[in-house]
Amino acid sequence: MNNFKNIQNLLQSKAEYQARLNLIPYKGTIEIKEISGKKYLYIRKRENNKLTSTYVGLYSEELHQVLLNGVKEARVLERKIKSIEKELDALGYSEKELPSDVLLNLEFARASMKQLIYDQAILEGIATTFPDTEKILDNAKISNISASDVQKILNLKHAWEFILDKDVIQAPTNYYLSQHIAKLVNQGFFTDGGRIRAVPVTIGGTSYIPKMPYEHEVKEEIANIISSSNDDVATAINLILYIMKTQVFNDGNKRTAIIFANHYLISNGKGLIIIPDNLVGEFRKLLVDYYEGNNMNLIKEFWLNKCYKPL
Repeated sequence: MNNFKNIQNLLQSKAEYQARLNLIPYKGTIEIKEISGKKYLYIRKRENNKLTSTYVGLYSEELHQVLLNGVKEARVLERKIKSIEKELDALGYSEKELPSDVLLNLEFARASMKQLIYDQAILEGIATTFPDTEKILDNAKISNISASDVQKILNLKHAWEFILDKDVIQAPTNYYLSQHIAKLVNQGFFTDGGRIRAVPVTIGGTSYIPKMPYEHEVKEEIANIISSSNDDVATAINLILYIMKTQVFNDGNKRTAIIFANHYLISNGKGLIIIPDNLVGEFRKLLVDYYEGNNMNLIKEFWLNKCYKPL
């Protein structure tokens, strides 16, 4: 049992490090080339036993420092991942082959990730466009979006990268996973964004006041939803609605709920669920009605008929 717990913790850490590594655009050795009296920055690395040299930009102290920091962080993360892999080997862990429908679902999610993140950004009220969101996700500089909104978009990328890891997709969809997703989406805004809410909250636009969540109750309710006799899509919808209405965390509950429910769907090879950007207004009205106890079926039908994307 201890080995199982240790393996779970190691796989979770490995996936987080890998997600952070994926966010670093340039990994390798920095090269400065001088051509016709001007300096240019390149990144040299070995891929498939071939040395490649990728142009980054005209030399500046600022860009050089950014690259130095990225390369340094990448090396630290790579060492941590290798260390975890050695520990997993020592514990007798070996990767399982995922079912074909889950592998297909992972590919579907990765191919859709920019759109998924854009739709979630719009739901959060972030003033972005799809092209600008793409640029942020590709690590380009954007001047017309606030630093905090850029951070929220990158946090969404981090959280999606985390759940799309092959090890994490095999982990149970439980309270502890929801905590880790909340921690990732709240990174840079709260020191421990994955901690259960311990303060009262109000929600704009509604008189509904969620009661204080208690960890044992949240664990039990999530477990009950997962083990219910509902089909997988209905279960995913119930997970979303429960986390949103309970306001389990101090912030980021909608972001956490949607990514958490997608972990459940993808791990079962059942597609994706997201609110399209053009339906955010309709969703907010239904959410207020749901918070105030009016016709829960309407919001469930909305999720099923307008937000669910089967494989």
